[in-house]
Order: sequence, then structure tokens, then C-alpha cells
Amino acid sequence: MGYTMKVDGFEEFSEKLTQLGESAPGVASQALYDGAGVMADAVTKSAETIRTEKFHYSVFPGATTRLPSPEEKEIVMNAAAGIAKFRKSGTEVDTVVGFRNAGYAQLKGKTVPIPLIVNAINSGTSFMKKQPFFRKAASKTTPKAVQAMKNTIETAWSKLFHDVYDKYGGR
Repeated sequence: MGYTMKVDGFEEFSEKLTQLGESAPGVASQALYDGAGVMADAVTKSAETIRTEKFHYSVFPGATTRLPSPEEKEIVMNAAAGIAKFRKSGTEVDTVVGFRNAGYAQLKGKTVPIPLIVNAINSGTSFMKKQPFFRKAASKTTPKAVQAMKNTIETAWSKLFHDVYDKYGGR
């Protein structure tokens, strides 16, 4: 005795899989943008934790290093971390969050690159104590950024398959 099996919706499901493949780069870019936004916000908020002291040159006896001045902290906070243009190569999309193209600011009558100030505060110099605000924000926020990316991807793909599931799989 032979049995017959009937499958409904396979063509529609196959079409959705094709759409998924075509939309994957766009979804990945949106997810990366959302994750980078979470990271940029965290870095900007972390700049508020920079400790400061009144500006002085490190020439006092026993004073080899100093904290950033309030003016330097203000420059960093006003610059805010940005998201660089996405780089796409084949199936990969990446970007950078930081102060790389933040421009210049006036500090003590001189024009100084903002990334130089950020790096001096974050990594320290021979005259400034390091305060790794950027690194701390990045390591602390990475799980949140990854989760934001996952949420974006899951939302986009669930919208794509929602109608197929309702029609054929939600019985």
C-alpha cells in the first residue's frame, strides 16, 4: 500500500531563503552600526570618569606626572566618540569606534589634535598618568554591543520568515 505526501509552502520557503541570502550584507551592516553605536555611547560616557587637576607642568620637585586638566577633559567630552565609515570586503563588514577624525581643539593657545589628547589620557605619557577610560569602556560594553547586534539580526530575520511561519508552520 502506497502513501502520498503533500508539502505546502516549500517554494515560498525557498524564496525566503534566497531573500535571506540577498539581504544578509544589509542586515550585517545594520547590526554592526547598532553595536558600534552602543560602543560609542559607552566610550563617550566613560570620558566623564576622567579625573582632572589644575594644569601644571611637571617640573615641581617630585612631580613627574600629572592628571589631565579640566580643559583637556572638556575637549574629549565635547568631541564624543564616532563611528568610522564601514569597510566591506567580500562577506566581511567592519568599522572603528573612536576619536580618529575628531579634528582639532584649542588648548592653552595652541591647536592640538583631539586624538593626541585622547591617547595621552588613555595610555599615559611621560608627563601624564594613564586613565584607560576607552579600554575600560570597550571591554565592559562588548557583551552589550554583541547583544545589540544579535537582536538586530534576529529581528530582521524573524520579520522575513514571520509570514511563512504563520502560513505553514504556526498550525
